[in-house]
Amino acid sequence: MKQNEFIRVADKCTSALFSHAMRFTKDEDDAKDLVQDTLVKGIRFCEKFDNGTNVKGWLYVIMRNTFINNYYKEQKKQKLISTEDDLSSQNLLKSSSTNSAGLKFMMEDIQKAMNSLPDHYRIPFQRYFEGYKYDEIAKELGIPLGTVKTHIHQARIMLKKYLQQYRDLLAE
Repeated sequence: MKQNEFIRVADKCTSALFSHAMRFTKDEDDAKDLVQDTLVKGIRFCEKFDNGTNVKGWLYVIMRNTFINNYYKEQKKQKLISTEDDLSSQNLLKSSSTNSAGLKFMMEDIQKAMNSLPDHYRIPFQRYFEGYKYDEIAKELGIPLGTVKTHIHQARIMLKKYLQQYRDLLAE
């Protein structure tokens, strides 16, 4: 269908589209925006519309999909941007006191955890943490590559167990 013809036919559907949009949004301004987005997409893709089929039904499908996509985008945005969390002075005060007091203890515990590892786990893990690649560590220590990977993996497991309290604390 040509764009001019499609616009003429779609124009007759706007009041029905608006009523349908109100069921989705429950807000007049949002419904108007949804109708506008639907019509813009309909006009943009009108060449894909099959002549002889129901224009209103096709536009309803576009509207539903647009509403669903916008809903999911909004949900993602809400998860990423929290306007209430972390911005209140009470949360900032708690955070600052926890950071200054707890950081020293946390660093000491991390060092204790590292020192508790057997040397054959600790040394490869430290090298890996410093940015060395597995093959470089294997060459430096004169051990097989698979052994380096195993020792680093075992060190991680041991450190996770030792530092479990901090993972639980950060999860709160």
